[in-house]
Amino acid sequence: MYFKVRPLLFLLSAEGAHSVAVAAARVAQRATPFLLDSMFEFAHPSLHQEILGKTFSNPVGLAAGFDKNARLIPFFKKAGCGFVEVGSISARKSKGNKRPRAFRLPEDEALINRMGLNNAGAKAIQPRLKRSAGQNAFPIGINIVKSHDPAITGQEAIDDFCESFRIVAPWADYIALNISCPNTSEGKTFEDPNSLDDLLRAIMRERSQMTRKVPILIKMSPPSQSKFVLDSFYDEMILVSLAHGVSGFIASNTASDRDGLITSPERIAAIGKGGLSGRPICSRANGLVSYLYRKTEGNVPIIGVGGISSAEDAYERIKAGASLIQLYTGLVYQGPGLIRSVKKGLVRLMEEDGHSSIKKVVGIDARSPRI
Repeated sequence: MYFKVRPLLFLLSAEGAHSVAVAAARVAQRATPFLLDSMFEFAHPSLHQEILGKTFSNPVGLAAGFDKNARLIPFFKKAGCGFVEVGSISARKSKGNKRPRAFRLPEDEALINRMGLNNAGAKAIQPRLKRSAGQNAFPIGINIVKSHDPAITGQEAIDDFCESFRIVAPWADYIALNISCPNTSEGKTFEDPNSLDDLLRAIMRERSQMTRKVPILIKMSPPSQSKFVLDSFYDEMILVSLAHGVSGFIASNTASDRDGLITSPERIAAIGKGGLSGRPICSRANGLVSYLYRKTEGNVPIIGVGGISSAEDAYERIKAGASLIQLYTGLVYQGPGLIRSVKKGLVRLMEEDGHSSIKKVVGIDARSPRI
């Protein structure tokens, strides 16, 4: 069905089409829950895992950015996701950047966005999270970020992060810290090891005062395609994160470069700045997952995201070391049916390779001497 309506959606701007899709999903999750079950239902015991103290019925989740304001959790549960990650959510609400701010690159099956972290703010979103919290076998991750105000820097930026954490963490099955988004006047992020150390010290202090110690995950940016080097930049972040007791990593965020695109340079120049997602970042996100898995010796879970648009992509990411995977740009080009397709394909690929559980597949390529 999606492929019949996609040409109409693609007549709209990328953001306009997303708004229409969100509106349709909100109607569907209220009016046709049983129809959604029949359309998207697929479950298999080999996909079950226990991670971060929660049961994941399958490893296929929704990436942050699609459901910024936590309005579509019931829809993606019915659509067959094993979990969702909402946000990014900031302490202060934000309208984001001026439009246009999202662009499709069909030749590359990619998106470029400079949305500007538009969201309703932690206090406004919190009641929706509270209603959805505690669902059995359907974990909800919450992605938080510094408010979109370039003037917020230094200790004020840390305090801003902590404010969001205090508001939403009680309702999260995990918190993802979006440290790789440059929304300060100097364009810096919390990926600087010293800044990350300061942030994690403050976040862990906040967490220590909670009754339930919610898992903390760090979302990293991908390596540059032209400089596919995983070196001390990542090593220091890993060491700092683990020293503070971080529970895992998410790899990766969008890319700021434009390497490896088929789309014409003129079109790219006309679009301007923004984060690149989709197929062009698939291989480097995969490489970062493998690197993280080896560096952590497989002792913490990794969520793989970036350019996954098929069961084969998901299987490769899991073999590289991802316990879970997330979809976003693939949903734009293929629709929600991709969720079921990936799950069915994972079961088929595991059976072909003689594996009875997804847990046995995680990291098998990263452990191989040839990687």
